Amino acid sequence: MRRSRGRKLIGQMLIEKGHITDEQLEEALAAQEDSTQRIGEILMDLGFIEEQPLYQTLAEQMRVGYVDLTETKVDAGVATLISQDVAKRYTALPIDRGAEGTIRVAMAEPADVMALDDLKMRLQVQVEALLAPPDRIEGMIEKVYSQAAAAGTGGGAAATPAADFGMGEMQQLAQSVRESGILAAEEDMGEEQDRIDTDRIADVADEAPIIRIAKIVIQRAVQERASDIHVEPSREGVRIRYRIDGVLHEILTLPAYVHAPLISRLKIMANMNIAERRVPQDGRIHVRHAGDDYDLRVSTIPTTLGEKCVMRILDQRGIMMGLVNLGFTEEMMAQMELLISQPNGMILSTGPTGSGKTTTQYSILNRINSVETNIITIEDPVEYQIDGISQVHVNRKAGLTFAIALKYFLRQDPDIILVGEIRDLETSEIAIQAALTGHLVLSTLHTNDAPSTVTRMVDMGVEPFLISSSVIASISQRLARKICPECKRPYEPPRDQLLGLGFDPDAPENQDVVFYTGEGCPACRNTGYRGRIGIFELMILNQEIRELVVKRASADQVKEAALANGMTTLAQDALDKAVRGVTDIEEIMRVVSTVR
Repeated sequence: MRRSRGRKLIGQMLIEKGHITDEQLEEALAAQEDSTQRIGEILMDLGFIEEQPLYQTLAEQMRVGYVDLTETKVDAGVATLISQDVAKRYTALPIDRGAEGTIRVAMAEPADVMALDDLKMRLQVQVEALLAPPDRIEGMIEKVYSQAAAAGTGGGAAATPAADFGMGEMQQLAQSVRESGILAAEEDMGEEQDRIDTDRIADVADEAPIIRIAKIVIQRAVQERASDIHVEPSREGVRIRYRIDGVLHEILTLPAYVHAPLISRLKIMANMNIAERRVPQDGRIHVRHAGDDYDLRVSTIPTTLGEKCVMRILDQRGIMMGLVNLGFTEEMMAQMELLISQPNGMILSTGPTGSGKTTTQYSILNRINSVETNIITIEDPVEYQIDGISQVHVNRKAGLTFAIALKYFLRQDPDIILVGEIRDLETSEIAIQAALTGHLVLSTLHTNDAPSTVTRMVDMGVEPFLISSSVIASISQRLARKICPECKRPYEPPRDQLLGLGFDPDAPENQDVVFYTGEGCPACRNTGYRGRIGIFELMILNQEIRELVVKRASADQVKEAALANGMTTLAQDALDKAVRGVTDIEEIMRVVSTVR
């Protein structure tokens, strides 16, 4: 059993306190392998421990206090200093006033730094976070606010309206930034931009209004299921855009004078150099929101109007959803299970940037990760951290490239190796050598479809016989938006689009097929789509395809052989998902019409 640095594992603490046995912990850990629940929740579900001793031990592990809400009188006047919406969002409830003017707050996640900062700002006092079970907090929230509503009170001065992220509050905060003393020169920008007093901007970046703006931008992005946040200067001000389900949406525009302190605030959060504004920088922000962990990969670049910041939101839940939920058909899923159980060989994922290759590969790693396997990855950068896997970050300045790391990996007794991307001949040859010497290798390439993978490697200079001997499968993929279930309705797609996808609406077997689309509603931001699903093309290299590779056959010849072997193309898989009402024809045309 691994030990974490800094504090003991909760299971070990429960054993030491005599609350559970070693056997009970092992049974719970075994059950956790097929679950996303935390170990404590599983122990309670199995009946091995009661709620109170578990949460008392958790509080001790977190180094915070524990509060039993069944035996604690909640001061309604204190509780309603924040709105019910805020209390529900953070699963947190102020319960009473503590020593030295503090307010004690029962929280399901006392380690949620963003929630604590927000609560401090709203309550205008120091907050003492106490751990309590989430269901107890939720029950008390309903009780306290329903009683307050009946009494005609609640939602005091520190509370915010339900439209907590509305434009009104943002504009008020922006005005507060201006009143904080931001330099008038920042509004002019231009050639004097580099000589702006960064100390003054840093002072503003540490003040409450700009901290609140930064948090709202991040929190709202998480709530909207955005994958990226774009903070970019324009002539009109600072434009905030979110990429939701693969498409950018403009959320709001803030005044120009907010730009410098907002960028500086985000740089501070990402441990970047706020004084350097002339070269690109990279950083990382870790946040916890509503009980879930998120990593934000932050990138800034200088533009003619000032620095632009883009934050990629890395949601750990995306890679924990499992292979079966990515969009593979039952037949593909059976083939994938067989492929990833192979002791050696190379499985390649292909597709453009943002097509979900990383999620697929991490899902494969999660599926095959076990105590019996030694898994090592080399990535640029490491996006998601997986327990039990050794992950290495490319560091070109220090001379650590994909190729060099791979050479040393082979001395680490690995069973499975993930190479973030095959970019050159040296990396591909070492990866192939690893696949030929008893290792399962996972990697990615940028090609349009699965059959093009082998010809792309030949173009890189890899000998065809090496490709034929090592590559066992190629997965090409795209991401298509799913129809919003709230506004889903039948519709009739244009006939030429259907025919272009190989679907004849007049064929007898297609007479009863009903296609669907989304009308647009508040739940989907009036787009008609909510969420995404993978579109896949899985090519397994059989003997015929291997012989074609050795003969340096074209991608079209390889594709013809793969189709004869039963391969489903991207367009066919997408059409099947449209027939089943998962997505619509317009989305298919947008995603896969160029790769038929």
